[in-house]
Amino acid sequence: MSRSRTVIVAVILSTFFVGFGGGVVFPILPNLGAVLGISPFLVGLILSANRITRIVANAPAGSLIDRAGTRTPFVVGLFIEGVATMGYVVAINAPLPEAWFLLARVLWGIGSALVFATAYTIAADVSDADSRGQNMGVVRGGITLGFPVGLVLGGVVSEAYSVTAAFAVAAAFALLASGIAYRLVPETHVDGTDRGVSPLEIDTSKPALTVGLVNFGLYFAYLGALFSTLVLVIEARDLATLGYGAQGMSGGLMAVTVVAASGLMLGGGKLSDGEGRRVPVLLGFLVVSFCGFLLLTVAGTLPAFVAACVLIGAGQGGSSGPLVALLADLTPNDRMGRATATNNVLGDFGGALGPMVSLPLVESMGFTAVYAACAVIPLLAAAFLVTSIYLDHRSLTPTAETPGE
Repeated sequence: MSRSRTVIVAVILSTFFVGFGGGVVFPILPNLGAVLGISPFLVGLILSANRITRIVANAPAGSLIDRAGTRTPFVVGLFIEGVATMGYVVAINAPLPEAWFLLARVLWGIGSALVFATAYTIAADVSDADSRGQNMGVVRGGITLGFPVGLVLGGVVSEAYSVTAAFAVAAAFALLASGIAYRLVPETHVDGTDRGVSPLEIDTSKPALTVGLVNFGLYFAYLGALFSTLVLVIEARDLATLGYGAQGMSGGLMAVTVVAASGLMLGGGKLSDGEGRRVPVLLGFLVVSFCGFLLLTVAGTLPAFVAACVLIGAGQGGSSGPLVALLADLTPNDRMGRATATNNVLGDFGGALGPMVSLPLVESMGFTAVYAACAVIPLLAAAFLVTSIYLDHRSLTPTAETPGE
């Protein structure tokens, strides 16, 4: 096995196992909020706290990577996420559980800021133009594949055993992830020299801002709005079946969504490598996402919900690999950590804002209006991407380039 492939596989394994802790709270916390006396707004704040934290933590994480390298931040970030997942176990049995959940999600945000920035930078470091889309796709897939397993743990294991058991299993795997990274992931980004990078510097170039703003819209609709409301719409439309309640069903549907996304991450990235052009592939998958949210506005049966979730996941996943690869195409290697930080800051802002906006709006306007608004977002993102790319390159299909050229 080549060095680059060994490194990519090691990153995938680490991010897969730690991802359990990211998904485990979504099927549990919205319904658990009523039991614990937590308001819908506070539930949304807890679910978004990791992304709010990452908005602040992403810039130092990206600068740290460009200055000090990828290995140590990656291993430390995974360990912090493991500790944060153990915090869920404490929260469910402690006085003031909302405070403990909030603290755990803040810690998760710090750890994941380090993990996300390092994972993408490692993939860029060991790739060239012909493999960048594929490698970005499989790394993104590794980061997200752990999420549906966490959703299943949160939904099914909490109903079959207990909420505490679901959190404990996720915590054990999260800590295992840091051990795998320590053992297998090498340094890829620096040569030991001081690069003089400011700890708060991010990349404000046009490619970084363009990709980041598209990422903002996609995360607002996908992780922000859809995942924070799915358990509630299943309950409202009485779709619980197969012996599972709303938590179990929502966990399964979220898993379907993320599995579809993960499967298309490799396909979208590889397709953009083969074509040598990212934008047409991106536009196609943004339209797929639009169709999924449009179907969700009228879905009243389980097959319709499954189809909508598959389309939304496919659109999100298929656009992820080409989007990050496009960023890497247009960014010099020595700025990739900071460019990734810009992308993550804007994506996390969208993901954090989504639950805080969508949960109150669902109560006042209903699910159909919220999902219809989410359907428009991929179309707006597509129009913005096309306009920005054309103004910058005078072409709608800029070819993949080696970073720095």
